[in-house]
Amino acid sequence: MSVILAVINAAADAYRGVIPADRWREPYMPVEELRIEMAGGVVFAGYVQDGTLVGVMGIQRVRNVSLIHHAYVRPDVQGRGIGSKLIADLQSAGDRPCLIGTWAAATWAVHFYERHGFNLVPHEAIGPLLRAYWNVPDRQIDTSVVLAMPALSASAASQLIEASLDPRYVFAAR
Repeated sequence: MSVILAVINAAADAYRGVIPADRWREPYMPVEELRIEMAGGVVFAGYVQDGTLVGVMGIQRVRNVSLIHHAYVRPDVQGRGIGSKLIADLQSAGDRPCLIGTWAAATWAVHFYERHGFNLVPHEAIGPLLRAYWNVPDRQIDTSVVLAMPALSASAASQLIEASLDPRYVFAAR
């Protein structure tokens, strides 16, 4: 777990001064938060180079979607295709819509996901999707975007959320 945290916290330094100051903390991801994420069903894929973990990306099945979480590559090896390999591996297992929430101001992250086939959802769908599938505070919702694959219109996002709440829906274990 400590090696995953080391990658996340080293790479997350890119957000310092970019995301709202009230959302930044040291360390960016504490160990207890990672434990909670993993207990909640986030499964990590990792990329090892020369015997060292240099990239991580998590995926979590939540009702009728998959969520990409915590996509980080150590700063000293960024730009070498590691993130692309990780996201391709996670996408290959996709049998349901895939959503990614990230900071709106992290334009490099948004562009990375767009290069890999994800599309920004309309502004009016961001809050409803974040509230339906994530557990984040309103302040984070106000400063985030959601990307989807396949692309979602506002009405398609509403239908997706509505379908996930149908009592006849069989919920997969997280």
